[in-house]
Amino acid sequence: MTELEAEPLAAAALFGERIDVARQFTVALAAVGEERGLIGPLELPRLWTRHILNSVIAAPLFHGSVADIGSGAGLPGLVLAIARPDVQWTLIEPMERRVTWLNEQVGALGLENVTVLRARGEEVPADVRFDMVTARAVSALRTLIPFTAPLVRDGGELALLKGMNAPAEIDAAAKQIKKFRLGNVRVELLGEGVLAETTRVVRATVRG
Repeated sequence: MTELEAEPLAAAALFGERIDVARQFTVALAAVGEERGLIGPLELPRLWTRHILNSVIAAPLFHGSVADIGSGAGLPGLVLAIARPDVQWTLIEPMERRVTWLNEQVGALGLENVTVLRARGEEVPADVRFDMVTARAVSALRTLIPFTAPLVRDGGELALLKGMNAPAEIDAAAKQIKKFRLGNVRVELLGEGVLAETTRVVRATVRG
């Protein structure tokens, strides 16, 4: 049986006083994540490094009300909600079994700052808007922008966790960036010198 990766030294520093909650979530995900279709069979040896820390490193970027589109196992939404109890999080996920998991964890972890909504991004009511919207490993930027940007209030921000191809994805999404009036689009590299694998975040301001 594959074992869960040992907790990296950086975890306690990044989660601070919330580290015990982060540990509880990580252990729960490791225990049932594969059988419930939340993570792949190869993820346990890198669960902390590739998923938990990759998500929490972005925690300082967020404020106000934030939607996480396609929350899945809770990456990044639950991880960020653990680290930032001062921010209101809405986890938007269409698959029933994943919504069940998210609700279970919200209860088990005592996360009073989290709402779980079963929906696709494009199904969110038109009058619902957020200060920020995030997503991780959902789809290419040109596909992601049309159903994330409309959820951001005028002057709010997208902060999308992407891979190494983030600059190329920005280039490929030029039409969508223009159509949805995104400004100051850039890639920020987080975790250099702190994490074994850095995190890339595509940030953009949404003009109404």
